[in-house]
Amino acid sequence: MFDTHVNLHAEAYSDDLSEVLHRARAAGVNRMLAICERLDSFERVKAIADAHDDIWCSVGTHPHHAKSFPNTTAAELVDLASDPKVVAIGETGLDLHYNHSPVDEQETSFRTHITAARETGLPVIVHTREADDLTADVLEDETKAGAFSILLHCYTGGADLAARGLALGAFVSVSGILSFKSAKAVREVIEAVPLDRVILETDCPYLAPVPYRGRRNEPSYLPYVADALAELHGTTREIIADTCETNALQLFRKVT
Repeated sequence: MFDTHVNLHAEAYSDDLSEVLHRARAAGVNRMLAICERLDSFERVKAIADAHDDIWCSVGTHPHHAKSFPNTTAAELVDLASDPKVVAIGETGLDLHYNHSPVDEQETSFRTHITAARETGLPVIVHTREADDLTADVLEDETKAGAFSILLHCYTGGADLAARGLALGAFVSVSGILSFKSAKAVREVIEAVPLDRVILETDCPYLAPVPYRGRRNEPSYLPYVADALAELHGTTREIIADTCETNALQLFRKVT
């Protein structure tokens, strides 16, 4: 299985990263993507990827931190993405729930990341919260300048954004949220997404799936995300794992 969204450089793992990775591999997680949330943490993220043959990374700045990196250019992201271990741009996007950064600065950063994704051919990892319409508008507008690959990560948005994203060729990733009893609306949206466009992730150290909800999340829990998706589609963990890994490798083409 391929865990396509982990935050292995988080302080939560500082004392026992080796044990976390050991448990992941024992659980059948054979590829991991370490996510960059701030450009000033990129070297730390890449160091983790460089140290392990089964870990790759992204480069970018989360919308929460857009105001802290107002001068980031697409050329800078393109240059950093030339490293063999960098397989995606982001995460980037729009978050109107917390508004830690002004929406105009979030949108500028989002479009800069998309330009880098278009120029590198790497997928852009999109975070969106309470910003469905604006996210879809930006993605559609940017597509006019040329196609780029999209991952709507840890998807909790509505059916309309999912449909508009899928029309642009996007993949949709699901996390432990899918296993929460309270996530009926999320399951209804994800059930309508074709299985050949779905990818698994943990988004660790957050959002641990049932039966570990409330604990620190880690990649070894990815099989339980697969179980939740399998239950939704009336199939098996094994089929979901194989299908979603195939999808992930189709999207993250630099991963071997």
